[in-house]
Parts: sequence; C-alpha cells; structure tokens
Amino acid sequence: MSAMISHFISSLVRSVRMLADMEEPIGQILKRTELADKLILEKISCPLGVLLVIFESRPDALVQIAALAIRSGNGLLLKGGKEARRSNAVLHKVITSVMPETVSDKLIGLVTSREEIPDLLKLDDVIDLVVPRGSNKLVSQIKESTKIPVLGHSDGICHVYVDKSADINMAKQIVRDAKTDYPAACNAMETLLVHKDLINNGGLDELVFELRREGVQLYGGPTASALLHIVETSSFHHEYSSLACTVEIVDDVYAAIDHIHQHGSAHTECIVTEDCKVAETFLRQVDRHAYIFSLRNVI
Repeated sequence: MSAMISHFISSLVRSVRMLADMEEPIGQILKRTELADKLILEKISCPLGVLLVIFESRPDALVQIAALAIRSGNGLLLKGGKEARRSNAVLHKVITSVMPETVSDKLIGLVTSREEIPDLLKLDDVIDLVVPRGSNKLVSQIKESTKIPVLGHSDGICHVYVDKSADINMAKQIVRDAKTDYPAACNAMETLLVHKDLINNGGLDELVFELRREGVQLYGGPTASALLHIVETSSFHHEYSSLACTVEIVDDVYAAIDHIHQHGSAHTECIVTEDCKVAETFLRQVDRHAYIFSLRNVI
C-alpha cells in the first residue's frame, strides 16, 4: 500500500512540475490579423475568471485541477466526491499553504457540502464557468440549474480498433498505454476491437497477454467471451475507469465503425493499421471528437 501511495504522489509531483516548467500560457498572442491600415486585431490568451469544478471521488483530480487553474490564472471553487472528503481537505490545505501573499490562499476555495451547490449555481455574477466531471445525468442536472456557462463532459466510451494489417508490436504498445497509463481518464480505452484475422495469426493472443500482464481485467462481447473464455460484458456502453476493459472481435473496419457508432460516446477513438485506405475510411466515417492513427507513414 505504501508503495502505491508513493507512486501516486510521485506521479502528481511530476505532473505539477511539468505545468510549472511550461511556457507562460497567459498573455500570448495566438493570432494577429490586419483588418485595415494600422488597424490590427489580436487574439490574446487570458484567464476565464472564476471556475466551479465539481469532480469525482479521486483526490488526484483536486491537485490536477488546482494546478491547472493556478497556472492559467483562474480563481477556483472545488467540490469533490464525499468519499474523498478528508483527502481533498488535506490536499487543499497543502496547496493553499504555499500560495504567495501576492496571490492569496483565497484563490482556491473548497466546498465540502453538496447542499451548497444549488446556491453556488445561482452566482452567475461571480462564477464564470462550471465544469462538472461525472455522468451525463450530473451534467444535465447542472445545466438545468444555472445560468452560468457549463462545460459539459460526455461519457468516455473510447475504442481502440486493431486492424488485420496492424503492426502487432506497435498495437501492443498503443493498447497497453491506452488502458493503463491513466485508467480513470475520460479518454482511456474501454473497448478493444480486434479484426477477426488476428485470431488465427496469434495477434489477438498477444494483445490479450499484454493487457493481462498489466493486470487488466478482461470482459468480452459475445464472440470474444466464448473464444477467450472470459466473462461476457453486461453492456458495451460501460465506462470502467479502472484496469478493466471489454474485448470484442469484428469482421472489418466497417464493423468496427458500426460498433463505435452504436456503443460509443463520440469522445476519442483510435485505429491501429498499416493500410492507408482503411485509415482513411475510419477517419472519414467514425463519429468522434478525436482520433488517433498509428500508421508508420503518418506518425
């Protein structure tokens, strides 16, 4: 347990130091356009203002959100899950205790009671943006309860499709990273789709072994569960947010796209392939907010 805690803290420290070392994000000229002679329009980065962030029961989220807010010059109100109340209180105290007097420890506030949320949502003259991190139900409830702009967060049912032409060594690295680097992230892989031809050439076995070696609990769709002798998933529309994922076999890229359209949440999708035509098909047809290619001639 102590080793896990040490790794957890070390990971947080590295993330915060990366933010501290990055280029100053405020006051940067992002775009400059000359509208007329001596009339120039500039787009300059600036803070949003005061943010209210309602997040899940993960103490590391508090550190990440607070660090981002400080680095970007924003005021912050935090409301974490009740299960992490004591951890959040300690982390909040640590962060505010090192704030310089020129900034004030009041820059970051911690809300401890759910009952305070409705009153905060009425403060549209004080709070500039609400960021609810959680289920669609939570996001919908927040949107219906406030005049403040809300940055909604959809489900993160993200897929990685490994095509028959994929470089398996590359695929193993991508699949491993997509699931294990940060399992609780909204863009972590929740479903692995594998082309049926990889059953016979050993590719499927290598992918499964790679995940199991990392301690990932596997659930299967109807085909994969029977083939791999694993528990069949109760739903393809499930966000594990942990070291677990669903595996299913598909006939081709079109079947993978159909599966993503039916069960995905239009968040982040990935294809691993060496076939440019297959990559283009996936790129043009998949319903996504983001996409990743692992083509050697693209990366």
